[in-house]
Amino acid sequence: MILVETVLGNIADPPWAERLAGAAVDPLELDHWEAQKNRFRKRSAGGVELAVSLDRGTFMRDGDVLLWEAAAARAVVARISLRDVMIIHLDGMATSSPELAMRTCVELGHALGNQHWPALVKGSRVYVPLTVDRKVMSSVMNTHRFEGIGYEFVPGGEIVPYLAPHESRRLFGGAEGPVHSHTHEQYAAVDGETGQTYARPPTAHAHSHAHSHSHPHEHPDSHGHSHAHSHPHPHSHPHAGAAADLAKHER
Repeated sequence: MILVETVLGNIADPPWAERLAGAAVDPLELDHWEAQKNRFRKRSAGGVELAVSLDRGTFMRDGDVLLWEAAAARAVVARISLRDVMIIHLDGMATSSPELAMRTCVELGHALGNQHWPALVKGSRVYVPLTVDRKVMSSVMNTHRFEGIGYEFVPGGEIVPYLAPHESRRLFGGAEGPVHSHTHEQYAAVDGETGQTYARPPTAHAHSHAHSHSHPHEHPDSHGHSHAHSHPHPHSHPHAGAAADLAKHER
């Protein structure tokens, strides 16, 4: 096992690009969650087992050179797999009225939160890592028709160099699960005749968590019963004892 305590450089740096031009590059495949760790053990694609122990706060980038063997002209290079990112551009609202800009930003935040999409706001841009299919994310954005807002999709590796380590962790740290091909079905529909996919407005829907349970209620005429209900519940249900008392009173 080889101990790695510092990053030697990056293949994007001209000196290393020249040095590695004729060398054997052994990739160490990492997802972004692993790359955020200061200490971990992992085997490279070529079978080299590394024990990485970097200084606290060190952020590993794609293409970082972790091991260089000059005699063998071989290097172990970090390869970090990042999600594509949707960039939402807010600069188009610069000429909008404060009221419109505020309302649009609130509506945008509500739409992103409703989809449970992680997001990072930096300057006049909002970065959203892909957690669902591109077509679904486009459908959501097109459905809401946010005035003065545009968006595009770019590779995650192009975003990282412009982010601080804590911003990168915030953007990618929670997006390592599988990319789903759908979210809420109300944002996409298929024309049965043409087979084309189109966006349609979201429809109101409620989540009902129905469950049944039994619990005794203590009344003067001691009895127990069970009933089923769904959330949300304010709900009321007269009990047999109370109904009997009401009947006696009416007579």
